[in-house]
Amino acid sequence: MRMPSFKLTDTLFACALAFSTSIAGAQVIGYDEPYRPQVHFSPREHWTNDPNGLVYFHKEYHLFYQFNPFGDEWGHMSWGHAVSMDLLNWQELPVAIPEKDGEMAFTGSVVVDRENTSGFCTPRTECLVAVYTGYRSTSQGTQQTQNIAYSRDDGRTWTRYAANPVIDLHTADFRDPSVSWDEKESRWLMAVSLAMEHKIRFYTSPNLKEWTQLSDFGPAGDVDGAWECPDLLRIPGENGTGDMWALKIGLNPGAPQGGSGEQYFLGNFDGKRFTASSEPGSHGWTNYGKDDYCAISFNGLPNGAKPILIGWMNNWQYASRLPTSPWRGQMSVPRRLSLLRDDAGLAVVQYPVIAPLRANHSDISTTKGGSLSGNMQAPFELDLQFGRTSEQVFGIRIYTDEQHWTEIGFDQPKREFYIDRTRSGVAITPDFPARTTAPLIVSRSYDFKLIIDRSSIEAYAQNGTIAMTNLIFPASRNCRVALFSSSGKAVSVRGDRWKLRSIWR
Repeated sequence: MRMPSFKLTDTLFACALAFSTSIAGAQVIGYDEPYRPQVHFSPREHWTNDPNGLVYFHKEYHLFYQFNPFGDEWGHMSWGHAVSMDLLNWQELPVAIPEKDGEMAFTGSVVVDRENTSGFCTPRTECLVAVYTGYRSTSQGTQQTQNIAYSRDDGRTWTRYAANPVIDLHTADFRDPSVSWDEKESRWLMAVSLAMEHKIRFYTSPNLKEWTQLSDFGPAGDVDGAWECPDLLRIPGENGTGDMWALKIGLNPGAPQGGSGEQYFLGNFDGKRFTASSEPGSHGWTNYGKDDYCAISFNGLPNGAKPILIGWMNNWQYASRLPTSPWRGQMSVPRRLSLLRDDAGLAVVQYPVIAPLRANHSDISTTKGGSLSGNMQAPFELDLQFGRTSEQVFGIRIYTDEQHWTEIGFDQPKREFYIDRTRSGVAITPDFPARTTAPLIVSRSYDFKLIIDRSSIEAYAQNGTIAMTNLIFPASRNCRVALFSSSGKAVSVRGDRWKLRSIWR
C-alpha cells in the first residue's frame, strides 16, 4: 500500500534501537540478539507457538507453550515451560511434557486439583493436572484426542495418565481443551474445539478422567477458518459489578487482518450451555493486529483477581519466516481484563501488565509550536492522549530512517484506529506488510498506550477497548518518533513515556 503524503509537524524524540551487529552473532546466547524481545517472553532457542496451561500455583505463574526442542520450525510439538513471580521476568525450565511414542502434545490447560478429585495428588495435598490434545499421524490419517498428565512437584516433572486418552471422538480436528473448576456445580468444565465444524463443545467431569458431554456452541460469528484455542472465562465489570461470561475462539485463517486471529462472544453460561448476547459490542476481536493468536487465561488466580491473558505474538501466514535466530516466536505482554459498558455498548478492556518494568520517566506535553525531544532505546512505553481536533488523520510515526517508518493513528473519516507497517522494514513475505484497523468509537477518548520492543508494537487504544499487536523488523538501528496530521498543522497531545527495563538483565 502506498503511504499518504503527510507533512511532519513535531518531532517528539529520537531513539536508537539496540541491535547487535549481525545475525551471525546471534548464536551467542545473551538474550541480546537482533530482534530479541526485551519485555516479552521468548525461549532461549528453537520454535514456539501457542501458550499452554497458564496457571498460578504456590506463588508462581506458570507459562507452558508449544515448543519444538529440536529446531526453529514447527514440529515435535512438546510443552515448553517457564515460571515467573511477577508475570514479566521469566525463568525457562526443562521441557515439561515431551512428544512421546509418536504422539505430540498439542495445546491445552493446567488446573489446580485442590481436592484431589483426580486421585493423582499426594493425600491431603493439591497438585497440578494438565489436560492437552494428543496428536498422532498414521497411514490412516491424523487423530486428535484429549489426554491428561499430572505433577506433584510444582510442575517440574510430569507423568502421563496410563489410561489416556480420556476423550476420543476418532476424528482429526478435535483440539485445545480449556478446563476450569465450576465453583457453582463443584465439578470440572471443559470447552474444546471441533475445529472444522466451527463448534465449541462443552464437557463436565467429577475427576478429570471421565467426561460427559453438555452442549455445543456454534457455528456463529466468523467461520472462514478453523476454530481453535477456545477459552471460557468470566470477565468482571470495570466498577466491580455487571460481569459477563466470554467465550474466546481462535480463527485460522480468516481473521479480518488476514491469517490467524481471535474473536470473542460475550453472553451467559448457565452451567451447561453458552448463549451469546445480542447487545452492541458483544461480538468482537481480542486483538485487531496481525500478531496475537491463541491467547488464553490463567487458572488458579486468587478470588477477585481480574482474568489475565497471554497470546502468541505471531501469525500463521509467515510464522516460519521470522528473521530471528536462534529462536523463533514470542509471547505477548500479559494483560488484565475487565468489561466496559457505556453508551456505545459493551467492550472488553485490556490493560497490559508492564508497570514493574518502568524506569526513567518524562512528561509529554505539546502545544502549537512546542516540542519535546530526547534519546531513548527500545524497549519503552508511550502513553498519549490527543485533544479533539478537526484533522482527518493524525497520530505518530516511528522512523528507522527517512524511507522506513511505522504509523499509528486515528482516521476520523473512516472511523478507524490503525497501525500501518507497510513501510516498517523487513517485509518477510507478501502477507507481512499491512495496515491493520479497528473500529473507532467516536464517543470514547482518543488515546493509546504503546509498548515498543525491538521487534514489535503493542497498542491499547481508547482506554484499552482496542488491542492491536504487530511485529515489525526495522531496517536500521536508528529511530525517531514524530507527530503528524493530514493537513500538516500541529496537533495537541499530552502523556508519559517510560524507559522499560529488560526482563533478561
